[in-house]
Amino acid sequence: MTTLYGLKNCDTCKKAQNWLKRFGVEHAFVDYRDERQSPETLVAWKDAVGGWDALINKSSTTWRQLPPNRKTPGSDAEWKLLLKEYPQLIRRPVVVLDDGSVSQGFSDNGFKKLFGVG
Repeated sequence: MTTLYGLKNCDTCKKAQNWLKRFGVEHAFVDYRDERQSPETLVAWKDAVGGWDALINKSSTTWRQLPPNRKTPGSDAEWKLLLKEYPQLIRRPVVVLDDGSVSQGFSDNGFKKLFGVG
């Protein structure tokens, strides 16, 4: 089953969930603030989307409010610690398909291509 990871109050996550329902794509939703993901999962997502910079939403209020020294993690361990503390920094939504492949973000056309619809 497809799993959508995000925040329950995120408008983009709500749009993605509505899209999946509209097109009959069976899925589960996980709020990663309530259910923190393992460090191994975070590294797998990072590898799948092209690095920490791609995984992180650097235009978010949370990112802008971080002290400057927290914005330059020098290792995977520091990134994992930052995301454990601030899971809302992860760009939303993260979509994990049945085959384990990972996608990030939502757009109508992107989801049509991802799920082979239309």
